[in-house]
Amino acid sequence: MANLSTPRELFLHELGDILFVEQKLTAEVLPKLIEEVQSEDFRKSLTRHLEQTRAHVTNLEKVFDLLEEKPETEKCLGFEGLKKEHDELLSEVEDSLIDLVDAAAAARTEHYEIAAYSGLIEMARALGEPEAVRLLEENLKEEKEALHEVESVAKSLRDELKSAVS
Repeated sequence: MANLSTPRELFLHELGDILFVEQKLTAEVLPKLIEEVQSEDFRKSLTRHLEQTRAHVTNLEKVFDLLEEKPETEKCLGFEGLKKEHDELLSEVEDSLIDLVDAAAAARTEHYEIAAYSGLIEMARALGEPEAVRLLEENLKEEKEALHEVESVAKSLRDELKSAVS
């Protein structure tokens, strides 16, 4: 890792971190989840979020452009840890529990993204970059909506499980 010595360098690093996450979600994670979930409502929710995530990547690239920087990703160890945890748990559960595992993983990822965007927004404000703030706030708003949707899906899945057990 490079030695970061200015607020701008830190901001660019963190911006590259969330760009890595959004690109991984778009290219690998969300398509995999869409294929493996059994609930049609969950699949539709994930498909909608995949489209939003593609727009998030575009917004992040626009922020780099505003700063006259080339979009560069930074490997996100936090996200990699969440992904590894999900994959290991998925290999240990019965097929009937896949949707619950995926809903929990999606919620954890949304929380992670919300925290990342909140921090980036504060840094963009401090750097005097109002257009960057606007683009990042747009992504943050959609991440919060996605979390709410995942939580609703998870509640439905838990209710279905309770009914099946009763």
